[in-house]
Amino acid sequence: MNLRSLFVDFNSYFASVEQHEEPSLRGRPVGVAPVAAETTSLIAASYEAKACGVGTGTLVRDARRLCPGIAIRVARPERYVHWHHQLMQAIDHAIPIGHVGSIDEVACELVGRQRRREVAEAIAQQVKDEIALAAPGGAIRCSIGIAPNDFLAKTASDMRKPDGLTVIELADLPHALHELKLRDLCGIGPSMEMRLLEAGITSVAQLTAASKLVLRRAWGGIEGERMWGLLRGAWLPVAPTARGSIGHSHVLGPELRHAAGTRAVLKKLLVKAAMRLRREEMLGGALAVRIRFIGHDQRWERDLAFDPTDDSRELLRLLSGMLDSGDRRRPLPGPANATPLSVSVTLMRLVPRTQSSGSLFAPTTPQRDVDAVIDRINTKFGLNKVYFGGMQDALAHDAAPMRIPFNRVPDAGSEHEAEHNALWLQSLNRFKAMAEGEHRRRERDERNA
Repeated sequence: MNLRSLFVDFNSYFASVEQHEEPSLRGRPVGVAPVAAETTSLIAASYEAKACGVGTGTLVRDARRLCPGIAIRVARPERYVHWHHQLMQAIDHAIPIGHVGSIDEVACELVGRQRRREVAEAIAQQVKDEIALAAPGGAIRCSIGIAPNDFLAKTASDMRKPDGLTVIELADLPHALHELKLRDLCGIGPSMEMRLLEAGITSVAQLTAASKLVLRRAWGGIEGERMWGLLRGAWLPVAPTARGSIGHSHVLGPELRHAAGTRAVLKKLLVKAAMRLRREEMLGGALAVRIRFIGHDQRWERDLAFDPTDDSRELLRLLSGMLDSGDRRRPLPGPANATPLSVSVTLMRLVPRTQSSGSLFAPTTPQRDVDAVIDRINTKFGLNKVYFGGMQDALAHDAAPMRIPFNRVPDAGSEHEAEHNALWLQSLNRFKAMAEGEHRRRERDERNA
């Protein structure tokens, strides 16, 4: 009776949807890319492609080399959102949905007699059966984990793919986790892994044996104690949090890896973030800018605090001041003669507009009215119909598309709104980070060859 979570993880979701909707692709290697370009990275790969060494983050041109005959499809967010709705309804026929973690993951809470292993396993099988009814043909499958909490259930769902079912009971802990790698655990990325290694923790076995104090120090706070509890099966629902930042990032295409292109993309990202601020009736009081360079592990970063605002023109002025060094020979900050790879902007110190009186020294111009008109024009007639001139290079190469996410799952029937789905964008941003890492790895390998 210690089982409390049933976690559903759809296998190679985007590629599976493509295979479902195009039956000729079933059983064939398939890769999904964000745009039609050989230099971009895959955001999904079918299991047939993975068998050839192709995975998320693989460059399209490398995927073609590793897996001759692979079918590359450009991502269709409207279809992934549509099937998200269909599959959520299917799961709900078997068990109420507790929490949607992403467009291809969902956690369900087991209650009462459902916590018995045999009953929980029967529910898991019913979930699989309902999915098969909603999407006949077997292209869309899921792996399910059952455990005492969502963290362990998600971990269990990753242990047997595709189409797996794994149960972890309290009696199985901690040895059931010992064969995993640190990075296999949710919440442990490259930087967190490095911190654990510095603390002398090199394996999951050592992690599960570490004291609460050791993990608190490694995580730098209460999250370490939380991890200590989760590893032991504690039921710790995630506390709701208020939005603390709005940001966007972009991996630069080869045609934009220069000072002018980098600045244009940064401006476009910032204008997009400012539009989101206004949409959500928020003001930002700080700006963080990051630039990564090919062949350099250390990134250029700068933070700036200011009076809360959502004024696009003012934010662009602040951005220019952060990037300008005063040396015309250095049009872009960072290592001399380095090639930029990716950029990001983040607006922080967010406050609701109704809770800020604004700056006493702010100019009394109707700029907010101008921003509102621009937002309405772009929303009605298409984003970027009206734009700032400094964004021209980014627009010419369709970099950092102006997709504004909603704080709700959109109507599946709306193609335009589907592209803005926060769950879709969440997945896309995660894959962008993987793509950036792949680019940096390739550059290092080529430099050291």
